[in-house]
Amino acid sequence: MTDASKCCRDFLFRALTFESEADAFRAAGIRVGANLADTENALIVEKLAPFGIQRRNDAIEMARLYAVLFCFENEVRDLIRERLTEKIGDEWWLSIPKKVKDLAESRQNQAMKDSWLDGEKRDPLSFCDFGCLADIIVAHWEQFEDIIPTQHWLKQRMDELEKARNFVAHNRKLLPSEFERIYMYIADWNKVVGL
Repeated sequence: MTDASKCCRDFLFRALTFESEADAFRAAGIRVGANLADTENALIVEKLAPFGIQRRNDAIEMARLYAVLFCFENEVRDLIRERLTEKIGDEWWLSIPKKVKDLAESRQNQAMKDSWLDGEKRDPLSFCDFGCLADIIVAHWEQFEDIIPTQHWLKQRMDELEKARNFVAHNRKLLPSEFERIYMYIADWNKVVGL
């Protein structure tokens, strides 16, 4: 047996032994290994430490709301993409209202030129304004009318959410009552549309 084989065998044996012992400790309620949640919290605390306590608390509160809005907005984008691909085909982007398409493609082209900025750049729908998502749905109403009650219902919720979303996106603090309105609209959407 070569030295490399022995080294590999010993390493595997120690790993299996550790796992066996770790399972016994875990069963006894003893934490083994790094806790990812604790590590993430420590990183957040470290990065926010230079700022005052009220600013940090506001930031954490707004971050929760941002996370909900981020998920909602991207679920709406996925709904549009999936529905139009299913109903129209892979070339659905060509049927988007010209004003919406031109603005999104202009932003996408600028993002491509900003080579120093890494991120998703291939999907033109991701460059559409939040408010334009409702315009896309209305322009293709026949593809969505089976899951969205009315165009008025859609526009009302999306307009309200867009105002709140823009407030959050520009780092302005909302009051807790506004949080509840946003959560209510998103829960309403999820119940009706089925996200």
